Order: sequence, then structure tokens, then C-alpha cells
Amino acid sequence: MYDMAISDRIKRKPSKAVQKSDFGVAGAPIDRTNPFYFGFIATLGALIAIVLMRALASTSQIFVLILVALFLATGLNPAVVAVQNRGMSRAKAVGVVFVGVFLFLGFFIAVVIPPVVSQGTNLINAAPGLLNDLKSNAALAELDKQFNIIQTLQSKLEMYTKDGSLIISTFGGVIGVGKSVISGTFTALTVLVLTLYFITSLPEAVNMSMRFVHASRRDRITRLTNAVISRIGAFVGSQIVIAFLAAIFVLLLSAVLGLPSPFAIAMIVLVCGLVPLIGHFLGCAVVTLIALTQSIAIGVIAFVLYVVYVQIENYIVTPKIMKRTLNVPGAVTIVSALIGSSLLGLIGGLLAVPVAASIILILDEVVFPRADIA
Repeated sequence: MYDMAISDRIKRKPSKAVQKSDFGVAGAPIDRTNPFYFGFIATLGALIAIVLMRALASTSQIFVLILVALFLATGLNPAVVAVQNRGMSRAKAVGVVFVGVFLFLGFFIAVVIPPVVSQGTNLINAAPGLLNDLKSNAALAELDKQFNIIQTLQSKLEMYTKDGSLIISTFGGVIGVGKSVISGTFTALTVLVLTLYFITSLPEAVNMSMRFVHASRRDRITRLTNAVISRIGAFVGSQIVIAFLAAIFVLLLSAVLGLPSPFAIAMIVLVCGLVPLIGHFLGCAVVTLIALTQSIAIGVIAFVLYVVYVQIENYIVTPKIMKRTLNVPGAVTIVSALIGSSLLGLIGGLLAVPVAASIILILDEVVFPRADIA
């Protein structure tokens, strides 16, 4: 009883009121129309933008590697989907495609690289003699007497090719060669690992991205996204086919004209054909210079035939392939490649056509139907 009485008194004991600290009276809010406030906010925003731009610039090479890996992943995705449709899981399909890629690279290295290296070496060793043959032409001999062009080229070639110093001098000495090899190996491994991760998790990444879209529009936007990925893959395959066609043409042209090392020349054109816009300019320069070492007439014939082939490829072959695979007009292909290359260089040239195809797809499926509603 006594304990209960004490507890009742404690319960009935009035609590003291909580005293609030006095920090003064709040002042008037900041006038957001004041020019000093606007100037401060604008300056702060500009500084943040500058810091972000410098951070992006310092990591620009990483973003380039990421874009290249994404491009390769979307390019290999159609092959993965084709294998996956045969009843395999995504992981097994990716494994099959990568095994096929490695087998192709091994075959390429074992079968193609040795003759290219041997023919390329023979071409470099024979270059001074081929340049000397240009003196048989009266017009070139007269120009050489005035400007000493052929003799200068011969001395440079003899100096660079002596004791295998051409490659070493090209990369800036022995240390430069080592740095180039290590950097190239690291870059290739990085792109390979990123491509493997991207192509394996591509469906999951798309599905996770679609979670940000409202449920009523999720199915349609998912279909459009998958169509865009399919078009990028189709563009990669189309570009490879076009480059192979150019290499086959140059191989036949070199064999018919009797140019030295036709296989090496064709492989050079194959690599150049994968480069947007300037690829054929480089290929044409290589073919023409090698043909000029035979004679002026062969050089002119090689130049004219190569230019004719490029025109046929640009206005007949490429538009038909792009129209069938990407549904992109020829004019849009050329203009988009020009704009992309001017903005982002080689990466922009690679991404320009599939981006243009994606924009055309969105216009056809989203914008134009709304505009056609009466």
C-alpha cells in the first residue's frame, strides 16, 4: 500500500514545461530577384559545370573505351540472340559467340598474319628499288632533278628500314615501343572484359532501365529500345561486309595490275574500310602510291578504278545494305557520318549511322503517328 501511494504521487507530480531557446526573430527571406543573388547562383552553377567538364575531360579515354565496348556488345548481340534462339541460355550463348570470335582471331593470326608480315616486309625492302624505277619516267625524272623528291624518299626509307629501325622510330624508340605494346594490350583487355560484361548483362540492363518508365508505356519503350539495339548490331555487321567487299576488290585489282604484295594491300584496305569517311581516302592513297612504283599508267589506272569502286560502294552497295538492314536513306548515312566524325572523331563516325537509324525509328513510331492524327 505504501509503495502504491508513492507511485501515485510520482504519477500525479506535474512536469516542468520545456523551455525553448531564444535564437531571436527570423529575418526577411532572401530576395531572389536581387542581381547579387542571381550573379552568385549563376557563378556557382558555372563553376560546377566547369568542374564537371574537366572531370569528364580527364576521363574521356575511359568513356571512349566504354563506348567502344558498348558498340561491340550491341554488334555481337544479334549473333548471341541467334544462338540463344536454339535453346541455349544467355550465358551459354555468349560463351559460344566468344569462342567463335577467339577461333576466328586465332585462324586470322595463323593464316593471314604470316603472309601479310612477309609480303609487307618484302614491300618495305623493295620500296627503294621501286622508287628508283620512277626515274624511268621522263616527267618524274625532270621533277626529281628540280626538287630531288625521289632521292629524298629513298634516303629516308633506307635510313628507317636499316636494321629494323622503322618500327622503333615510328613509336618513339625502344621505350616507346614497350609503352605502346603495354598500353595496347591493356586497352584491348579492358575493351574485351567490358564487352563480355555488357553483352552478358544487356537484357538485365535494359529491363532495369525500363523500371524508370511508367508501367503504361513500359512495353512499348522496351520494344523500341530492343529495336535500336538490333539496328546497331545490324550496322556493325553491314560495315564488316562492306569492308570485306572492298578488300576483295583491291585484292583482285592488285593481282590483275601485278602490284607487289597484293594480300598485304588487301588487308590494309580491309582495316581502312572499317574507318568511317576517311578510310577509303587512306586505302586509295596506299593503293595509288604502290601502283605508281610500277609505272605512271598503272598508278592512274589503279587510282581511277579505286575511285570508281568507291563511288559504286557509296551510291549503290552501301545504300542498299543500309536500306535493307537499317532503313536509312543514303543521304542521311553520309550526312550523319560527317556530323558524327566532326563532333566525336572516329567514335562519332562509328556511332553516327546507328544513332541516325534510331532517330528515324523513333520518328516513324512515335512522332509521325502523332502528327498524322487529324
